[in-house]
Amino acid sequence: MNQPIFLNPVFQDRIWGGTKLNTLFGYEIPSDHTGECWAVSAHPNGQSTVREGEFAGQKLGDLWANHQELFHSDSKVFPLLTKLLDASDDLSVQVHPDDTYAGEHENGELGKTECWYIVDAEPGAEIVYGHEAASKEQLVSWIQEGKWNELLTRIAVKPGDFFYVPSGTIHALGKGIVVLETQQSSDTTYRVYDYDRKDSAGNTRELHLEKAIDVTTIPQRYVPTEHQSSQQDGTTITTFVSNDFFTVQKWEVSGPSAFEPGAAYKIFSALNGEGELKAGGKVYPVRKGDHFILPAEFGPYEFTGSLQFIVSWE
Repeated sequence: MNQPIFLNPVFQDRIWGGTKLNTLFGYEIPSDHTGECWAVSAHPNGQSTVREGEFAGQKLGDLWANHQELFHSDSKVFPLLTKLLDASDDLSVQVHPDDTYAGEHENGELGKTECWYIVDAEPGAEIVYGHEAASKEQLVSWIQEGKWNELLTRIAVKPGDFFYVPSGTIHALGKGIVVLETQQSSDTTYRVYDYDRKDSAGNTRELHLEKAIDVTTIPQRYVPTEHQSSQQDGTTITTFVSNDFFTVQKWEVSGPSAFEPGAAYKIFSALNGEGELKAGGKVYPVRKGDHFILPAEFGPYEFTGSLQFIVSWE
């Protein structure tokens, strides 16, 4: 198949969500508390659908199950999930399990290693990224005593920053941040702390302390990422991370750029600009907020215009 697979996203309301997915990307959002755009998803809790073409209206999970010729993958399920998140308020402090723990405790769900590209950040915005506990005993003690300032590591962020968040890392987006998140296809989150907030029914949200303590990496270990850049015609390609879970790159298109077919399918999320994708004698307009997959062996193809993508594959 030499046609791109453009996708319609799914939106999720969150207690911490806002309206920036509309103001920044022009999406028609369901409410003023829209926290997540599941842009490229085959997860049962929110599946993208194909926007146009031969497979219009089909769910991505069905495409994965019935048309493996598009993906050439050994994964049992579509392994990745691409999101845009609008943190209009602080997210809960949380941690995710790895594949082994999730498989045993979450009905075979994948674990959740993820990464963030900071799309937008208000002045002074911060993330929680790791912890300061030297032992499990200290972690438990500080959680029980509510010593959050001692426990949590906070980092100031700005647009263009990138963070790799392996399973086992305590983390949270702070107020005023919009990110493009690339993650394993999982919806398993263990809340550690939620600022004693109440939901719409007046109840404090559930915490998952036993499981969170089980899976937290102690002491904290940070996995360094080396950002390497290369040039392909008019496109600068920066590789943020490449490992067993995913490869994530930023493509900055500033002029005509020709590419040959690649063995792997690739996920593209347009964060800025507009331009065109040319392939198979056809021209496809691409603009900020579009998300699409180029199937395995897709090409040759060309981008023109001015575009910024986050590109990922398994």
